[in-house]
Amino acid sequence: MLHLLHDLTRQSLASLRVLLVLTVVLGIAYPVAVWLVGLPMGERAHGQPIRVDGQVVGSRLLGQQFTGEQWFHPRPSANDHDTLASAPSNLGPLSDELLALVAERRAAVSASEGVDPDDVPPDALTASGSGLDPHISPEYAALQADRVAAANGLDAAEVEELVAEHTTGRFLGFVGEPVVNVLELNVAVRQAAH
Repeated sequence: MLHLLHDLTRQSLASLRVLLVLTVVLGIAYPVAVWLVGLPMGERAHGQPIRVDGQVVGSRLLGQQFTGEQWFHPRPSANDHDTLASAPSNLGPLSDELLALVAERRAAVSASEGVDPDDVPPDALTASGSGLDPHISPEYAALQADRVAAANGLDAAEVEELVAEHTTGRFLGFVGEPVVNVLELNVAVRQAAH
């Protein structure tokens, strides 16, 4: 019996030492190391804010709603771009509700941009998985360029050039699709119009 008690005490002390070492390494040293590595990244480590006239107007990483003819519009959002409610709609491809939403969005974009409903790109019709995607396709941006140019008193070619300047290509040349950050593009349009 005394031998069992001795073994139990020895194993408990060894477990306690392992717990303390792992707590120090994983609970203190690792988070501090990650924080120190992130320090040189500056703004990138703080959500990549975009500033206009010294004021933060948004983040490069989060989509936000823009209304009005003078702005490029983002993808639809299942949660009205609420960062605290980031989630998809969970509507499947056979959902009547999703089909109705897509048809409604197609008609609205077709009417506001003056194009055939069949020419409306998919990203103008469907929300991203998070509802916070900051990007649209170059096709959707090009579709909106004439409206934005007219509303801001700019030449259409100038706005198309802004779209091209703010288009990011595929990662490593082959991963993903080219995208346009809506907030960055709208900031550039605002600066060009003033």
